[in-house]
Amino acid sequence: MVGKKKIAVILSGLLMITGLMSCSKTVNEKSEEGNEKTSVVDENNGDVYTIGISQFIQHDALDSAREGFIEGLKEKGFEEGKNIKFDYKNAQGDVSIAKTISDQFVTSKVDMIFAIATPNVQAAYNSTKDIPIVFTAVTDPVEAEVAKGWESSETNVTGTSDMVSIDNQLDLLSSLVPDIKTLGVIYCSSEVNSVIQVNSLKDAVKDRDIEIKEVSVTNVSEINQNLSSVLGSIDALYVPTDNTIASAYDLVGNLCINKNIPILCAEEAGVSKGGLCSIGIDYFKLGKEAGYKAAEVLQGTNPSDIAITTMADMDITINTAVAEKLNITIPEDTLEKANKVTGGVN
Repeated sequence: MVGKKKIAVILSGLLMITGLMSCSKTVNEKSEEGNEKTSVVDENNGDVYTIGISQFIQHDALDSAREGFIEGLKEKGFEEGKNIKFDYKNAQGDVSIAKTISDQFVTSKVDMIFAIATPNVQAAYNSTKDIPIVFTAVTDPVEAEVAKGWESSETNVTGTSDMVSIDNQLDLLSSLVPDIKTLGVIYCSSEVNSVIQVNSLKDAVKDRDIEIKEVSVTNVSEINQNLSSVLGSIDALYVPTDNTIASAYDLVGNLCINKNIPILCAEEAGVSKGGLCSIGIDYFKLGKEAGYKAAEVLQGTNPSDIAITTMADMDITINTAVAEKLNITIPEDTLEKANKVTGGVN
């Protein structure tokens, strides 16, 4: 009788273990087609998933992208305090810190990394090829070498790009400030996304009879001197989606307004800090789209099966206070469809 009881207990224990194992899916699960897919899905709905948020630097655009990401996840049923835990870290504009952050996330075995800006997605990808990575505010993920293509990254990465049309931006500036002969462009030379945009700008002006004057910096402390040295020789300034420059929009705006130099910004945040105009994207919406993609990953889709996308909707933003300060007349049809802001004018 004792032997039979032992056997019964053993069989019961084995059944319980088997049942528990069948309740959850592993991170690297084979699909029916035989393809390995990255997943953090656990069909036991009591689990809380940890997402490590790695942001390059603090400024309005990247902050908005982060807020949009959180909102996008919430709309899809993933909410902090319920089934999501966020571990937010900021690299303060330092690439080496971005790498340290990614390594920490890998060590702590987060379920996903959300990388905001190019240096951070590069750092994350260099740290792990297994943990799913979702990014936003990255201009060209292929050029950044974290994806092999836009339709499929063929890696553990997906996300949303902030690439915008240089031609559309130049058309807007020309409609407000005709006869520009020399256009300055200020950017951080160590940001891959910025170098890509500067090269695109050079290509775009070939048929416009516009000379480009580059103002490159390696950090915020160089902006004042480097920009001031060219303000007497340019007709307008272009600011791409550059994280280093974005963290000093107030400084750039003040320097240019004092010299009556209009600024064309690649995104709205710079316009409210002294820029004249922008036709670009809403970073909150861009982050929200990334949040939707993150939800797909949490529900079991491989990041490489989720296309990397850009924003189709472009918004015109005009700083009416700057236009008045610089005696620039905004065409009525442009003003009617534009988002109007003020700010940056003392």
